[in-house]
Amino acid sequence: MSGQMRSAALAIVRRLNDNGHQAYLVGGCVRDEMLGRPVKDYDIATSALPEQVQALFKRTVPTGLQHGTVTVVSDRVPYEVTTFRREGGYEAFRRPTEVEYIDSLQEDLQRRDFTMNAMALDAEGGLVDPFGGMADLRQGVLRCVGTAEERFREDALRMLRCLRFASEYTLRIEERTWEALRECIGLLQHIAMERCRAELERMLGGADPNRALALLADSGALRHTKAEVELAELDGIPAESWPGLLGIPSSDERLAYLYLRLGVDASGISEDMKRLTYSNAQRDAASRTGAAHEYLSGIAAGGPSEGEAKDAWIRASLRHGADALLRLRQLYALDGPRLLGRRDGEAAGDAPAEGPAFLEAWISQGEAWLEARPAGSLKELRLSGQELVGHLGEKPGPWTGQVLGRLLEETALGHLPNDRERLLEAAEQIYESLQKKGPA
Repeated sequence: MSGQMRSAALAIVRRLNDNGHQAYLVGGCVRDEMLGRPVKDYDIATSALPEQVQALFKRTVPTGLQHGTVTVVSDRVPYEVTTFRREGGYEAFRRPTEVEYIDSLQEDLQRRDFTMNAMALDAEGGLVDPFGGMADLRQGVLRCVGTAEERFREDALRMLRCLRFASEYTLRIEERTWEALRECIGLLQHIAMERCRAELERMLGGADPNRALALLADSGALRHTKAEVELAELDGIPAESWPGLLGIPSSDERLAYLYLRLGVDASGISEDMKRLTYSNAQRDAASRTGAAHEYLSGIAAGGPSEGEAKDAWIRASLRHGADALLRLRQLYALDGPRLLGRRDGEAAGDAPAEGPAFLEAWISQGEAWLEARPAGSLKELRLSGQELVGHLGEKPGPWTGQVLGRLLEETALGHLPNDRERLLEAAEQIYESLQKKGPA
């Protein structure tokens, strides 16, 4: 697909050239192509005005006319085509107050953030690199175009992009660029939290999340966002004590691990992720993982036997969802001893070389235990609430959920077969005990 996209992008460049306009592939696609990395999308810069671009192509979308951008659609794939421009003053340390169209590629590239993103390719594959982007990449250096402080004051989000690029591409941030970032980091308070969250997600989901954590800590970036976040406390944990986060499959699961490592409880996780503008689904998954961890941590403190550990694992899955337990299994496999607390005689910050037997059981058998449950939810229980109410001849009420919950737990633990008649017999006993106990 990447080859087809490149061919289509170059066809757009040639059509613009054939009609008397300058046009080039620019930005990230050039950088990644030069590095031999997969290219996700192709952007084009041109001397043609937006209306001229629209006139030359059959299918276009006016996605950013105020900034000179027209999206050309070819074989259902979008390609952003932007007129060479010069940007005036910036407002809120994020957006240019005015845009002036120009006919100079070099001046257009000059307004970009980093030298590696200020390169262009012409229709024949010739590289245009006025600011030494390739030389910086060969030397493993990330450098701002021009004066770093000016670039960061124009758009403060570039500082988070700087940290992301440095971690993703294994680059050393050039000294003056780093100094300017440290001096300007307080400007992040002007950046919308959803923009900060997007960069954080990409860092955690990138090629080197551990490097991203170290850079976030060294820069203090998360202490300067518009809203105070729990994740700012990450800079209090020595970089060398983090395990390899690539051992955790996804960005969301790596984030959950960070919260557990910081000791943030389930409600705190949900609130912090809300401040960071994560989706409700992401917040729910992470907070349920946190709640399951809180429950299991309490069990772990008592040093449970393997049988007790199995029962606790299954109970946690009923309360917080099997998906939360599967996530925890991965996190425990990575760093379980430290997440569940030090044992006597261990130094602060150190993780035990081996976990206790119950932890090893959670890691090695936890998934099989969940799969072997006779029922994992009320839907899987072979007795409905309506059948229960009809059998007992009572009006539905809070007791209905209590009885069904007890039946599900006993069935999931293997103490009761998932059989309608046996469930009804057990329901009678549970209901009778609730009646004797009375209202809570």
